[in-house]
Amino acid sequence: MTTSAAAPASLDVDVVVIAARAGKDGPELVAHPDLAGLLPALTAVGLTGKADELVRLPSIEGSRASLAVVGLGAELTADTARRAAGAAIRQLAGTGSVALALGLDDESHVHAMVEGAMLAAYSFTDYRAKTASKVKAPVAAVTVCTQASVPDAALERIRVITDHVALVRDLTNRSGGDLYPQSFADAATEAAKGAPVTVEVWDEKKLAAEGCGGIIGIGQGSSRPPRLVKVSYAPAGATKHVGLVGKGITYDTGGISVKPADAMNGMQNDMGGAAVLLGLILTAARLGLPVRLTAYLCMAENLISSTAIRVNDILTMRGGTTVEVMNTDAEGRLVMADGMVLASEENPDAIIDVATLTGAAIVSLGRRTVGVMGDDELAGAVVAAGRETGEPHWHMPLPEELRSQLDSRFADMTNLKPGNRDGGMLVAGIFLREFVGTRADGSTIPWAHLDIAGAAVNEGPAYGYLDAGATGVSVRTLLTVLEKHFV
Repeated sequence: MTTSAAAPASLDVDVVVIAARAGKDGPELVAHPDLAGLLPALTAVGLTGKADELVRLPSIEGSRASLAVVGLGAELTADTARRAAGAAIRQLAGTGSVALALGLDDESHVHAMVEGAMLAAYSFTDYRAKTASKVKAPVAAVTVCTQASVPDAALERIRVITDHVALVRDLTNRSGGDLYPQSFADAATEAAKGAPVTVEVWDEKKLAAEGCGGIIGIGQGSSRPPRLVKVSYAPAGATKHVGLVGKGITYDTGGISVKPADAMNGMQNDMGGAAVLLGLILTAARLGLPVRLTAYLCMAENLISSTAIRVNDILTMRGGTTVEVMNTDAEGRLVMADGMVLASEENPDAIIDVATLTGAAIVSLGRRTVGVMGDDELAGAVVAAGRETGEPHWHMPLPEELRSQLDSRFADMTNLKPGNRDGGMLVAGIFLREFVGTRADGSTIPWAHLDIAGAAVNEGPAYGYLDAGATGVSVRTLLTVLEKHFV
């Protein structure tokens, strides 16, 4: 990835990309007035300037490059610049070299273009044996044409961020047959090499000794036992500490409360929350962010066997709270509970948890928006950061009247109320809230819960810088939260 102030036609590239906005009277080219005469032809072949649109024309006069026009949509913002650059690079896969000459010189727009292009230059072909050649390779070289000055340090920062988003996508896209608790722990340890972090892996014996009944309970049905991976980043001089808790269910059958066959599809992605927080803490560490972070990645397979937990079994969580299991498919909150208590015990300034927690999140918010619950101020910061990074997050309530759905006959609480589907995403958030600790003064530790069940994987058509598969959603958003509120 490079930047250049040279005229696009003078660059030795395969494709030059310019931009068009969607005006009320038709498409409008952004900059490049010398090419305005092409608008009738572009309109004739369907150009409107809407987001994600890409139209290609023959070579530019005096250059070997062909011309492509990408749509920006009606408004010009950093996010539309990011999305347009990503849409162009994604759709030009198989091309050797591309110059993005979108006519944008604002520094924030240029940084967004670079980020969008890097995010789009992603491909996952690990499992293609005989069909790899059918997948077009990502664009090999991208030049962003701009008059703005882009320091090498800024480019390197974006590269670090997008490399770790790619790590999250790689892990989340992997088959559950390959990525199980121990191999996930191994992958986390390998990814952390060279970063200023420490990694500690708790096996099933350590988990039992530490009273992590949720992780042990969910993992006991599998021949591949559960793990907890603690990743710690403690830079000198840090004055704030944030605890991170991630759901790492490497495959979810639903357990004894088995899922329908169709609902089982995609359950290898149920470890996406843990992957996001691994990517986040490694990004922060490699950027040298001056904030202490401790991540608890709660890993288990929720399988069906003679050793699996049963409905009405009562588990004892870390810290002593007992939970009657009314549905073994509400397993994520059970492993997360142990992580929430462990994070609370270190008395951090805040706790942020991320999980592909509920199908109800998809029903409520669709597949591109993350539900955010918890402390109003912290949840608001997450939502605002999501607007800045182009990752939609929406603040959801935690109504007190829903707490009664977690009342148990025999234990301190249940993991849900059987047969009741009201506010499922919110009830899961209320369950997790029970395990957020208090400070010495009795106040509750600020906490935000992100339900990424819909947005973690793109199940629909490609758009912007995202193709089908894992998205790495919330890494960039949470990095922004850390930088703006904890540094």
